[in-house]
Amino acid sequence: MKNAFSHIRGVTAVLLAVALVCSLAGAAYAVNDRTLTYAAAGRQTLSAAELYAENVNSTVSVEVSQKVNMFGYETVSAGAGSGFILTPDGYILTNFHVVEGADAITVGMYSGESYDAELVGYDESNDVAVLKIDAQDLKPVTFGDSDKIVVGEDVVAIGNPLGTLAFSLTRGVVSGLDREISLSGSMRLRLIQTDCAINAGSSGGALFNMYGEVIGITNAKASGSSYGGAAIESTTFAIPVNTIVNIVEQIMTKGEISRPYIGISVTDVAETLRAYGVPAGADVAEVTKDAPADQAGLKKNDVITAANGTPITGSGDLVNFIRACSVDDKVTLTVFRQGETIELTLTVGESVKSALPEAEAKPAE
Repeated sequence: MKNAFSHIRGVTAVLLAVALVCSLAGAAYAVNDRTLTYAAAGRQTLSAAELYAENVNSTVSVEVSQKVNMFGYETVSAGAGSGFILTPDGYILTNFHVVEGADAITVGMYSGESYDAELVGYDESNDVAVLKIDAQDLKPVTFGDSDKIVVGEDVVAIGNPLGTLAFSLTRGVVSGLDREISLSGSMRLRLIQTDCAINAGSSGGALFNMYGEVIGITNAKASGSSYGGAAIESTTFAIPVNTIVNIVEQIMTKGEISRPYIGISVTDVAETLRAYGVPAGADVAEVTKDAPADQAGLKKNDVITAANGTPITGSGDLVNFIRACSVDDKVTLTVFRQGETIELTLTVGESVKSALPEAEAKPAE
């Protein structure tokens, strides 16, 4: 795990919610064809107590260790996180930053049993990792639809805060949606904001709606001080499951991740540019040579304002639009360039990357 802080608008920092300080990796595991469990019709809301009783056996604690050399002496660094069960035969989901660099991973069950775990694969860019333990007849979680949650909706988290308080329940509401947060290095994710208590050791835990369905993976909390020196309280974040379930299934079934790809990086249009008449949209920061966007004629500093007629008001809109595309789809982009509006048409490509531990990434096809 990483002890990394990134500033949000210069006034707060986001801390990955993993207990203690260590850096982790793992060994490959032969993957088979697996599927996740999704919600069925006829759902009923649960009390927090009912939800806990129904789901606590689907959640786990994750303990990690790594051998480190300090001043010529070998010692062991330990850390902790959370996770939850994906399949009856022992596939488990957690955050990548929980298990990054690990020499050993142990998964603890609510029953008191513990298992050695192997790292099946991961996607660092989305902060997810899949583990495997040798167990049968486990109870997997049920996934909900994170696109349908609304601000103010009740949510519950179950995790392992501080690395010692496993299977703790915290309750709150959805405080915000689609928050673009910088976590560590260049990692930027669009997250659910909640006021559930999420502390060190809670990373990788399940965020449930009140139907008992997982709609997020807890992974970060705001830390530091705001203007005026007031402490930040109850500002925590979770990865929406709709953004990662396809990735998780690919890790389990293929050991690699395929994504629609156009080959650009984008940011929101700066307020200073808006003041000079540049429209809201996705500001192109970089274009990959020979990628679909480059072949279509897109250039750095272009501002994309629509895709196939759908308004694009910021970078997140474009990311979500391309994520929903299929390889070989045709996309017509409306582009603001140096005071003029033009249209460019591209064909969505495919990016394929290995998800296996210590494997080299495949080039885009």
